[in-house]
Amino acid sequence: MAQHAKTEDLEMFLTVVDSGSFSAAANLLNQQVAKVSRAVSRLENTLQCTLLNRTTRRLELTEEGHTFIKYARDGLNTLQTGEEAIKLLKQSPSGKLRIDAASPFVLHQLVPLIAEFNMQYPHITLDITSHDSIIDLLEHKTDLAIRIGDLKDSNLYAKKLGASKLHLVASPEYLKNAPELTQASDLGQHKLIGFTDSPALNNWPLNIPSKLSFEITASSGETIRQLCIANQGIALLSRFMIGNDLKAGRLVNVLPNSIKTPNHREDIQAVYYKNSAVSSRIVAFLDFIKPKLAL
Repeated sequence: MAQHAKTEDLEMFLTVVDSGSFSAAANLLNQQVAKVSRAVSRLENTLQCTLLNRTTRRLELTEEGHTFIKYARDGLNTLQTGEEAIKLLKQSPSGKLRIDAASPFVLHQLVPLIAEFNMQYPHITLDITSHDSIIDLLEHKTDLAIRIGDLKDSNLYAKKLGASKLHLVASPEYLKNAPELTQASDLGQHKLIGFTDSPALNNWPLNIPSKLSFEITASSGETIRQLCIANQGIALLSRFMIGNDLKAGRLVNVLPNSIKTPNHREDIQAVYYKNSAVSSRIVAFLDFIKPKLAL
């Protein structure tokens, strides 16, 4: 009788490849390293070929491994999608959904929607984390991340949720006591607030390039927003986090025609790994929030 690869062995093999080592895969799967190693060896014995070249420093897919891995991913995705479809026939989506987003997006866009989502999907348990830098979804055991701007990870699927324009903003009180501000070149006379850990975010997409220096920097967009409200200067922030401040007059838009649009920092996208079938929980969450976001 012909031998066939077991689903569990395929899942362990893919996790080893994605995480880069047997120990990392074992940690992600909450299994012993020996069990993961045996699973990959069993898979190789079943296929009668070597899938991974093992050295003391790293793992590399063999030619056979490169050929097989695509079919392994597609096969598991199809199986998982079928399982989710059966669950949907029997009941509403259920289980834990782990979501990550920058803290301003969590606070200003997701938090206001959670109560209604919980009422509509009472069997989904949300686990929300906030990272202002891009995280590794596998390492942090995250199902879904919401990211702002360009995507550089080719291993991710992406669903665009919309675009959020950038605005130069300051408090009325700051502007009342600040130097004249009629054109981009005037920014050099003002207190500017920027990002500490993301230098690229301090390259403001001005229609007329201008050299900028920042008197205050912070690691979080939410901290920068609060500094603006506290009359500490001018910052470039996305509308999704300052829309209510503009309406309430806590912040005002300055030099409204000075920012290029569209630009690479405006896109808001939901991302997840290609080797993960789109579960009913992810579909439910994205379908629920997309029309309700105030971007």
